Parts: sequence; structure tokens; C-alpha cells
Amino acid sequence: MLTVSVITPSFNQSLYLEQTICSVLEQDYPALEYFVIDGGSTDASLEIIQRYEHQLAGWVSERDRGQADAINKGFARATGDIVAWLNSDDVYQPGAIRAAVEAFRANPQVGLVYADVLSIDEHSRPFNLQTFRQYTLTDLMAFRIISQPSVFLRRTVLEQAGLLDLSYHYLLDHHLWLRVAQIAPLLYLPRTLAAARYHAQAKNLAHTREFGREAFRIVAWMETDPRFAPLFAQHRRRILAGAHRLDAFYLLDGGFYRHSLAAYARAFRYNPVAVLAEAHRVLYAFFAPLGLKRLRSLYNRLRSSVKDISSF
Repeated sequence: MLTVSVITPSFNQSLYLEQTICSVLEQDYPALEYFVIDGGSTDASLEIIQRYEHQLAGWVSERDRGQADAINKGFARATGDIVAWLNSDDVYQPGAIRAAVEAFRANPQVGLVYADVLSIDEHSRPFNLQTFRQYTLTDLMAFRIISQPSVFLRRTVLEQAGLLDLSYHYLLDHHLWLRVAQIAPLLYLPRTLAAARYHAQAKNLAHTREFGREAFRIVAWMETDPRFAPLFAQHRRRILAGAHRLDAFYLLDGGFYRHSLAAYARAFRYNPVAVLAEAHRVLYAFFAPLGLKRLRSLYNRLRSSVKDISSF
């Protein structure tokens, strides 16, 4: 039986941490080791961790250098054949780990498994389903984003790819997926394995400007790294369009409408097809500053009803 190691990095997330822990411990898979790596929380997190410590393979609470550092500490402790991390505000769906293990067992060449992810709010109410498709290395290089809570990695491939880069704070996962995909194929499972929580303190809402900045760091890295440079040269325009589109996406969510429009325009110049799937977002970025409440309401309904974000 393949063993699975799950790591939860956490810092002052007592509001959601217990739900995260329970979603892992209640999985129907016996060969599981679970680590909680806390960054020295000052809220009620320690009391929650200690409540479940008899079911954990280990835990620590100490100052660290951020999320990537905490996850790497967990990876260093992990002994499983399959490894994953689940942030302290996200949750696994029932049967998620078993489904991932079965996929790895049936596909021994695969290095990474990912699936669809439910979007939930601070009250655990679902408002969207993020669906994906089968991606290649080139797709990831063009910033086709997969949702981290659904990802499981083969540990031998992770060891070849290397751990998370501590200099990344927003696209640290995508940077790792690229290195993994350069070594072994990815496998998409058309089912929902996890739920990602969106709340005011979440970095994808609180630090929207930073995602584009890290995307362009990744662009510069791919262009010069010998593992990616030949493929980058072949698909340069598509990759640059993807980076600008990602920047526009997060800028719009942060309310930076003029900057978002400019980023969408740059993406369009590189590859018009990259922007067409987000035409409703472009229109919203154009009209939102005018204060059109009905348009804002329509946009929110469209955003919540999106079922396929593979163009993102």
C-alpha cells in the first residue's frame, strides 16, 4: 500500500485550522501520516493542534521564514510515497486521498496528480467550482494555473525537482509544478478533491499585485534556465500572453481596473486568443470605475457561475 504524507503549514489561522485538520484525519485511507507545521502562532492555534496531536505524525510551532519554509520542513519529515500540503484554511473532500493514490497506482509514470477544486467563503459556503483539464509542461509555462489544494506529488519526483523556493511567496506552487512537469507527466482527475477558501486575509485577495510580479520572475527564469529555454523560445508569445493575463486577472480582483485593462491589452497583443475567454472580465474592468452597480452585479454572477477556468 502506498503511504501518503500531508503537511499543513499554519500561522494564526485558528478560525479555520480545526476544519482543515479534521478534513485530513477523517480521510478513509489508513496509510497516512500528517504533520502540522505552525509558524509560532499567537492565537488559539496551539490549543487546536494539541487537541489532535495524538493523531498527528508530528507537529512544531516555531518562527519560520514563511509558507514555503514551513512546507519544506514538513517535506523533510515526510516518509510517504505520495506527498501533499493543505493550507490551514482549505479542506479535503471525503475520499480525496484514496482517489489520488488510486490514480498514482494506475499510472506509475505520473509525477503529479491534480483535480477540480470547490471555492468556498469564510463560512464554508460554496460559490464556484474550479474545473480544469489535462495540461502539459507547455500549458504550465503559459500560466495555465492548477489549484494547489488538489495536488498530490510522487515523493521520488519531488526529490528530483527540489523543494519549494523560499524566494517565492505567491506562485511558489506553480514554480514547483513547472519543475515537476519537466521531469514526469501530470495527470488530471475530473472530480473534486478539495475546497479552497477565499476570505479577506487570503493572499489571493489581500496581495493581488504580487502575483503578476512573481509571474514575470518565472518568465525570466524559464527564458534562461536550460531545462525550459528551448521550449520557451518556441512558445514565447503564448507564454508572455499568459503572464500578462494572470497579472490582469489578479489586478482586477484587487480593484486595480486601469492597470488590469493595460495588462489585458498587453496579453491581447501577444496572443488574442488568451484574452477572449475573459471578455466579461475585460468589460467589467472597463465599466466598473463608472460605478455601474448593475454591471458589477452581473459580473459577480458570471464569475460565480464559471465552471471551466482552464483559460486562466
